[in-house]
Amino acid sequence: MAKPRTTRKKTGQTRRRRTSAPAPEKVPFRKRLRLWLVRGSLGLAAFVLFVVLLFAIVPPIYTPYMIAERMRVGSLERDWVRYEDMAPAMGRSAVAAEDANFCLHWGLDVAAIRDAIEGGSRRGGSTISQQVVKNVYLWHGRSWFRKSLEALLTPIVEAVWSKHRILEVYLNVAEFGEGVFGVQAAAQHYFGVDAIDLSDMQAARLAAILPDPKGRSASSPSSFVRSQSARILDGAATIAVDGRAACFEG
Repeated sequence: MAKPRTTRKKTGQTRRRRTSAPAPEKVPFRKRLRLWLVRGSLGLAAFVLFVVLLFAIVPPIYTPYMIAERMRVGSLERDWVRYEDMAPAMGRSAVAAEDANFCLHWGLDVAAIRDAIEGGSRRGGSTISQQVVKNVYLWHGRSWFRKSLEALLTPIVEAVWSKHRILEVYLNVAEFGEGVFGVQAAAQHYFGVDAIDLSDMQAARLAAILPDPKGRSASSPSSFVRSQSARILDGAATIAVDGRAACFEG
């Protein structure tokens, strides 16, 4: 019988060396931090644009301040209405009282801010657009941080929303008394009528209490509120004639 052939392992055979993949290059911390900051900034910008676009269409039924007041007083009077369902005098009165150059600025009235600083105005030079941003997106207070956010957001809102929309939102979220928000609720609360049925004087009185809604009354006006209402009534007639109401009534 033939013997089975046996194979010898070759002597001197070299073993293969195992080669490992090169370690990934470590990204420097500064570069990673810069990347995180860029991504975070883009994400924040996208979120801001989203909420601005959202309330350009959807009514902001509740605001941070409304929620805080509801927790404090227990219930709110509020009822959203379109601008077309308000008496025309209401919009003109609010603009005459709070922001006579509403149609002329892009959100920040630099001249009014300068005058407020020099003269110590109680209104502080805030435009209606700034007050909308504060009421809808931010919180009440006088901190520089909040004012800085307000100054950054206001031009964005002005660029996306129409003046008509800004005034519509303002008159629906403004506080007109303790737990009373929006012109429809205010008209019912003080005069027992709908916003569309407000007289010129009633609209002027509602505008007159806006700077101090908890300390003033539209239905039982003090002598100061009466004098302010007369001034607002004249101002509302003036801006209707000189064209400063065209941007929100057209």
